[in-house]
Amino acid sequence: MGNRWRAVGVLAGALFAVNVVARVIIKLGFDGNDTAADRVSLGMFVVIGLILAGVVFVQGRTRPVGAWGADVGAAVLVALLLTVLVGPLLVGDNPFGGGAGLFFAQIWLYLLAAGAGVAVGYLVLTALGLDHRSQQLKRYAEIKSAKPRRVVRR
Repeated sequence: MGNRWRAVGVLAGALFAVNVVARVIIKLGFDGNDTAADRVSLGMFVVIGLILAGVVFVQGRTRPVGAWGADVGAAVLVALLLTVLVGPLLVGDNPFGGGAGLFFAQIWLYLLAAGAGVAVGYLVLTALGLDHRSQQLKRYAEIKSAKPRRVVRR
């Protein structure tokens, strides 16, 4: 059980680290340039989506959807809270300084990027037939086809 929570914490930490790096790049390099800051933010969301797609692809091969889904959901929730509440404080901003609109926009964009990453990872995994359920069905079909038919005498 401890390894499961450790994995959730590592994933949440990695997602938060991507956000911190993006915030530091924006603060140091593009403080006054809104267009460049938007591009760095877009890049951050793409990296978050790719990380989650990779995690889902790897975890989905050996674990059922319910198991890895709960872990990824918990990690995304923790990373989201850290991103919107702690992330701005690290670069000297107020989390609620931009108003409620910006605060909730960050939440929706983060959830959109996370959801897209999870969906892409799972869809690719399922399309290739490598997901846990497909592997179970494949093993079942192999076992059933390997047994000869029983002859019934009348």
